[in-house]
Amino acid sequence: MSQAKSTTYIIIILGALTMIGPFSIDMYLPGFPAIAADLKTTIAQVQLSLASFFVGLSLGQLFSGPITDRFGRKPPLYVGLGIYILASIACIWAPNVETLIALRFVQALGGSVGMVVARAVVRDLYQPEEMAKIFSMLMLVMGVAPIIAPSLGGILAANVGWQSIFLTLAIISSTALLGMYLALPETKKPDPTISLQPVAVMKDYIQIIKNRQFIIYVMVGGISGAGMFAYISGSPFVFIELHQVPEATFGLIFSANAFGLIMAGQINRLALRRWTTVQIIKFVNTAQLIFGVLLVLYAFTFWGGLPMLITLIFYI
Repeated sequence: MSQAKSTTYIIIILGALTMIGPFSIDMYLPGFPAIAADLKTTIAQVQLSLASFFVGLSLGQLFSGPITDRFGRKPPLYVGLGIYILASIACIWAPNVETLIALRFVQALGGSVGMVVARAVVRDLYQPEEMAKIFSMLMLVMGVAPIIAPSLGGILAANVGWQSIFLTLAIISSTALLGMYLALPETKKPDPTISLQPVAVMKDYIQIIKNRQFIIYVMVGGISGAGMFAYISGSPFVFIELHQVPEATFGLIFSANAFGLIMAGQINRLALRRWTTVQIIKFVNTAQLIFGVLLVLYAFTFWGGLPMLITLIFYI
């Protein structure tokens, strides 16, 4: 197999692993009303299953990094995807919302391994100048996934039932697992010198936290990310319940905003030719603050109706 063809296969597999996270988050959002009705609960309670997924995804990535360094990339990935697939299937038969919340947490723990390994494999295989190109392709996948996922989820929820969404997630992850087994090489041998003792792991993370520049960028990204996750978790209730938007239409609105993220990434790439990263961050944060204040005012007045809400969210 030629190197170019091998690289193409690897990128496809890593892209599939990268898609698991956004698909798991965005795909079942249009099904919130149906899930709430079927489990005899409220949309607010169903939203807790999204919160538990975020918690599991965050905690899972903290532990997945040291584990994949210690045991190699593929064995932890087998375990992680296996957990994800089983949890996805179990979500189909969740008897109540409490069980769904717990299963989503477990699902996120398994899925987090794929997100960590995808980035680790790129660092293992490619030189720095090649890494930037590969990561750009993976980021494109991250941008495209939120466009496809809610639309597909809306169609499935409206025509087949919300359970089919979790079945689809299980099929996607199973396909990624098979592709990884057949075509993804092991890129890092197990290293028994790496300690998994909590104290040793915490010391490594403390060294990272002491980096002031790292903390500044994390705070900037975290604040922006918090707004995005607030939108992801609250949008089903706001659009579907408050504004009576059909499930399929909600998927289209969500996809339009995801397309805005792709546009922003391309604009940022062009802006870097003229301005520094710090200048762009200052401008963007100021713009987010202004549109954020306008969105708060909208929440109290509902001035402009649904078109105004969609516009403000798009620009934020």
